[in-house]
Amino acid sequence: MAPDTLLRIADPLAWLDAPCVMGILNVTPDSFSDAGRHADPEGALARLQEIAIDGAAICDVGGESTRPGATAVPEDEELRRLGPVLAAVRERGAPLPLSIDTSKAAVAEAALDAGATVVNDVTAGRADPRLLPLAAERGAAVCLLHMQGTPATMQDDPRYDDVVAEVRDFLAARLEAAVEAGVPAERVLLDPGIGFGKTLQHNLSLLAGLPVLAALGRPLVVGVSRKGMLGRLLGRESGERLAGSLAAGLAAVARGAAVLRAHDVRETVDAVRVWRAVP
Repeated sequence: MAPDTLLRIADPLAWLDAPCVMGILNVTPDSFSDAGRHADPEGALARLQEIAIDGAAICDVGGESTRPGATAVPEDEELRRLGPVLAAVRERGAPLPLSIDTSKAAVAEAALDAGATVVNDVTAGRADPRLLPLAAERGAAVCLLHMQGTPATMQDDPRYDDVVAEVRDFLAARLEAAVEAGVPAERVLLDPGIGFGKTLQHNLSLLAGLPVLAALGRPLVVGVSRKGMLGRLLGRESGERLAGSLAAGLAAVARGAAVLRAHDVRETVDAVRVWRAVP
């Protein structure tokens, strides 16, 4: 897209009414939750419509699995997976705001061209030095996540002296890096990265320590939906973790989470609505 026709986003966080729910649309063959079910444009658009009807404030679309043990996907493959879906969204529009789950600037640019307003990067802008400047240029918001290692290695042997303090310091540093790249601080979301290079106890400590992270002054995105920590805690398979996901999500909301990233959108929205209704 020529520089004089670049789309800029007036308010990329206009959808954010905390606490709220971010739905998930994986356009991947190897997602731990819904591998391959929404890879074609029609299936993806139908899922977006469902997520909107179920009450999500925004949907996070991704073409590369970041589950534990996942290997990196080349840029051209990620674009191949997402291209038809993004083209359909660009042509027909989306029923709700979109976030793009990627660490690659070229993929983020394609999604922004299709109307996405948020770039959700599990590497917090470290993998591709072009990503944060691109978000700044386009007026997009960014979500910066803490991860120890890479998806392929992050669960090998994660260690911290003080997980809450170390995650806080990392997020503070990445927030500063985003601002230095030209992204206004008010357009930055922070994610403690539950399950991204953490043991069960690390994850529980982070949930308890969310007020420390919220003190950084930016909205917190928390993803606990169907996570492996719930399997270890409850002995449940991925599809049997709804109750645990809701309990962990509400624990996060009670401690300052602004956005819950969730697979089970309708149920999570209902839980948040009840929580909000209590005086």
